Amino acid sequence: MNTEVILASNNAGKLRELRGLLAELGLDLISQGELGVSAVAETGSTFVDNALLKARHAARESGRAALADDSGLEVDWLQGAPGVHSARFAGEGADDARNNRKLLELLRDVPAAQRSARFRCVLVYVDSATDPAPLIGEGVWEGRILAQPCGGGGFGYDPLFLIPELGCAAAELAAAEKNVRSHRGHALRELLPKLRARVAAKC
Repeated sequence: MNTEVILASNNAGKLRELRGLLAELGLDLISQGELGVSAVAETGSTFVDNALLKARHAARESGRAALADDSGLEVDWLQGAPGVHSARFAGEGADDARNNRKLLELLRDVPAAQRSARFRCVLVYVDSATDPAPLIGEGVWEGRILAQPCGGGGFGYDPLFLIPELGCAAAELAAAEKNVRSHRGHALRELLPKLRARVAAKC
């Protein structure tokens, strides 16, 4: 089975990661920008709320099944911030570099032992905008915030996210290893059995 599914994002990093992870199901993932679908305002107060908003909007605009990811960084010292505001932490339109700089400024004098953080991801799949039973997967990746960026891979806060058991930043991992360990990888592995059953039911 080869089915086109729209990803409710224009983030090239997310598209690259999820395409690789979904290949086994024969799902052809395309970004919403390729179909001229506009971004929807992320007005939800949780990752689940925002992922549902994005998935239903993309499905409605495209007429296709949709997959949406809402993810972000939760820093304990900042009481869980930036959280759902991770992509716009330094303001609307902020890029990764500006968001990273703001995070480093806020944690400038915080000792390493108190810089605990986690990436959280929620993935939502809908067959249509009115799908009454959206499929949901959630994943968490624990780590700490570094004092300076390391590595040239990944995207978002990856250069600042230390993986304690490996002693390196997420941005230093090869793509395959990141997919195994990451919050997005964990969320997709929780989602996959549900998605596999949904796909099989259509065959």
